[in-house]
Amino acid sequence: MQTVKTQQMLRTALAPLRVGNATIALVPTMGALHEGHLTLVRRARAEADHVVASIFVNPKQFGPNEDLDSYPRQLAADAAMLEAEDVALLWAPDAAAMYPPGFATNISVAGVSDGLCGAARPGHFDGVATVVCKLFNQVAPDMAFFGEKDFQQLAVIRAMARDLDLTRPHVDAIIGVPTVREADGLAMSSRNRYLTPEQRAAAAALPRAMQVAAAAIKGGTGVAEALGTLEAELLAAGFASIDYATLADAASLVPLETLGEAQARLLVAARIGGTRLIDNIAVGS
Repeated sequence: MQTVKTQQMLRTALAPLRVGNATIALVPTMGALHEGHLTLVRRARAEADHVVASIFVNPKQFGPNEDLDSYPRQLAADAAMLEAEDVALLWAPDAAAMYPPGFATNISVAGVSDGLCGAARPGHFDGVATVVCKLFNQVAPDMAFFGEKDFQQLAVIRAMARDLDLTRPHVDAIIGVPTVREADGLAMSSRNRYLTPEQRAAAAALPRAMQVAAAAIKGGTGVAEALGTLEAELLAAGFASIDYATLADAASLVPLETLGEAQARLLVAARIGGTRLIDNIAVGS
């Protein structure tokens, strides 16, 4: 595996990967890799001839007083993990390479980015959309893989790619991969390492409460009642606050007051200690 840190090196390294119309899959990450990321890599490797992974802690998707400075960085360890998974190329630019002096462009995706984490973290999805657009232009992949744990992010990226013609027509090139979970159900996340042992044990209440709420809604309990119970259970388990607990249309992310025929998603963001955890599960058909 080759690691490159400048766009000129990236272009040079990509050229031989395209010989013979070979396909390239992109797996964008911010590093601090875990089994969830490696699952994306394995899916990508199964679908494409070559896998390109990126590691970039994107300052534009962090708000004031968020964890940009403390976000875990372990490039050497991450590179070793990717090489063991037969990744062909690691694109690991620094902020100056990604956002050179004079950079002045921002991409905003209306609608799917407005509520949920978009409301709780203003500007976050503008930063996500901008950096992913740049990654698509830099690597020009045939397909890209993202985890469903960040379900709203996946919706934003799909909308951006569609609207800006970043993927081939009539090809679903933005591929969502189901959330990878710990043995107790907690969604794998680089931020889980912020949790103390006591907080980590309490955090398992999040997926449990979500499963209970989803079953209640499918069983006929009112959405508002089920979500209220979910929030109460999280607070009783030791969570400090809930940013949101919402049942939404899985495509548009518009909140739902009742469970209808359309696919729905239960999405939750809650804080335990100083850590913000997010999760989501499908509800209904």
